[in-house]
Amino acid sequence: MKNILVTGGFGFLGSHLLEVLLSSPENHIHVVDNLSTNVVDPAEFSRSSGERLTYDAVSVEEFFTKTARPKQFSEIYHLASVVGPVGVLRHAGNIVRSVVRDTYLLIDYCLATKAKLLDVSTSEVYGGGKEGFCSEDFDKIVPANTTIRLEYAVGKLAAETALINTQRTRDLWTVIIRPFNISGKRQRPGGGFVLPRFVSQALKGEPLTVYGDGSQIRAFTHAHDISTGIEAAMALGRPGEAYNLGNPNNRVTILELAQKVIKISGSSSQIQFVDPVKLHGQLFAEAANKFPNSTKAQKELNWRFDIGIDEIVEEAVEEWKGILGSAKKPSSGKTHSR
Repeated sequence: MKNILVTGGFGFLGSHLLEVLLSSPENHIHVVDNLSTNVVDPAEFSRSSGERLTYDAVSVEEFFTKTARPKQFSEIYHLASVVGPVGVLRHAGNIVRSVVRDTYLLIDYCLATKAKLLDVSTSEVYGGGKEGFCSEDFDKIVPANTTIRLEYAVGKLAAETALINTQRTRDLWTVIIRPFNISGKRQRPGGGFVLPRFVSQALKGEPLTVYGDGSQIRAFTHAHDISTGIEAAMALGRPGEAYNLGNPNNRVTILELAQKVIKISGSSSQIQFVDPVKLHGQLFAEAANKFPNSTKAQKELNWRFDIGIDEIVEEAVEEWKGILGSAKKPSSGKTHSR
């Protein structure tokens, strides 16, 4: 039995990673999640997974500083973090602190126990790369304009730097992955994620709110494909290396994505161009264009991305039909406690 720790395992990406890891019967997984952005019910998810999934509903800091004796883990997948272009706004001024603090707690644990550590970073560290194209060997770009989004990117880059330098000097086994525009079932619009917002608007017959002129370039990648890449990076990745995980074949502009959602959903909705600053306040900042060079992951990790953009949109449409349909059903009047 392999003992694995997943931080942030009940969040959007974390829940997909758990499904991938639980497909191997030898894995026993313990989740640490403060449930601030969970998308699954931990008790229900744990029950459905049998005794191979346990959890603590605490922060990473609480788990490593207040737990009397953390279990011995051979592998740690670190996903816990603030997330989303809108979701990060309320954490202004504390993002670097929390990201770096959690990273050092994990570094210290892994140095003491020889556990392997995989860190989920962000494509934001590229600052847009070269006209949107991002490769692992490119310089990281820090924009002149200080934003909360920049605080998130700089925090993640600081964590990466600490991990890589510790690997080089103190024999820490660590790899880093940088995901690009993750999408899939269980993603919600609350954090500022564009696809569930578009699909929800389309199915309700509301205008699809496209930020700016919609020319922003993204490469949407299904959470299952990202999760198989994460698993492969833990198994095959070279210590101290970072890997882009993103599907360049799914490269679209945000306007093209909106048009695709309308077509696939059969909606009569129109597109409405809006200023996101007026919606979310002066602290909001749009990401630069970005799409990945994922050749390194494909070659070194034998990673394959299977789910195309049309299939991603179709899945979202079907999921949101169920969500919105359930919301319209009259209540039975019964109550329950969790």
